[in-house]
Amino acid sequence: MCSFALASNRYFKQDEETQKEVSYFDITTWSRLAEVCGEYLKKGRGVRVVGRLKQDRWTDADGKVRSKILIVAEHVEFKPQLKGKDGDGKDDSGAEAEGKAGESISEEQAQEQAELKEAASF
Repeated sequence: MCSFALASNRYFKQDEETQKEVSYFDITTWSRLAEVCGEYLKKGRGVRVVGRLKQDRWTDADGKVRSKILIVAEHVEFKPQLKGKDGDGKDDSGAEAEGKAGESISEEQAQEQAELKEAASF
């Protein structure tokens, strides 16, 4: 089993000012998908998760009933990481580099994408 938190950013305009809202989701993966996520997931890497919602319920030490909703992933797609000048997956500003439509990727990156697609497919 591999568990991780996923942050999702939402941008919207309010009173002519751009606002940012961040939501966090707990994700759980199992089997080979858990192994792949454990190996390839890094902070800042873009992913798309498909799965089911699960609600955990428990009683805390004070006797209060608590609950938490999490996502049990059935499929995870990884966004490509384009390598910066230093080959570390970061751009010149130190932020994670993200691919844009139309950008070419190296043979090594294409191979990594193919391996991820094969490993994460059921």
